[in-house]
Amino acid sequence: MIYVNRLNKHFQDSHVLNEVSITFDPHITYAIIGSSGSGKSTLLRCLNGLETPTSGVIKIDDVDIFASKDNLAKARSNMGMVFQSFNLFEHKTAIENVMFALIKVKQHTKEEAFKIASQALDKVGLSHRYNNYPHQLSGGEKQRVSIARTLAMSPQLVLFDEPTSALDPEMTIEVLKVIKALVKDGLKCILVTHEMTFAKEVADMIVYMDQGKILEVTPSDDFFTQPQTLRAQQFLSHTQFKGETQ
Repeated sequence: MIYVNRLNKHFQDSHVLNEVSITFDPHITYAIIGSSGSGKSTLLRCLNGLETPTSGVIKIDDVDIFASKDNLAKARSNMGMVFQSFNLFEHKTAIENVMFALIKVKQHTKEEAFKIASQALDKVGLSHRYNNYPHQLSGGEKQRVSIARTLAMSPQLVLFDEPTSALDPEMTIEVLKVIKALVKDGLKCILVTHEMTFAKEVADMIVYMDQGKILEVTPSDDFFTQPQTLRAQQFLSHTQFKGETQ
């Protein structure tokens, strides 16, 4: 269980997160949506300590993750993150990219790491790309390697930060199909996405943010048919769901 209470984040004069409070149930898949600059990615980055809040509390299973370095390290060890950019080592093959943290962080032998990494790559449909370098892969394949790298670490929760924003439409579909299959297979995740159809299909709950605040936490089906706030109605009126709101 992730408990967020009165979280604030300032970047110089910009108040990016404004008194954000929410509880994430580990059994539920969440999609965080909203206009650009609404604070979605900053909230996600605070959850795993990539950003330090200006004020407020984040607790995981009643442990304040910012109370000590040990608390933060433990939280991160159970949480994976997939970024907008792929962050692959250009001089390593796909399987070497996935194996790297297994050896360096998890202290697996090369044989153990290879077995785990190959299973992860198989899971994202890249069994034929083990020995290809990043420059030999498409953008969609690079993102799938980064997803496999995260899965290989066996996280309890995966955070996806706009995983398709750097991809063209065809590759976007390719990556979203993989994520969708993983969620269906039981992957627990919190997603920041601008893909509304994907959010509707994958997420149990929609977290709608605007100007650094959470305005709604609503079951997915309800959000896309009967959003609770005027601002959410206006937001949806500019998406492919225009006309579905009441």
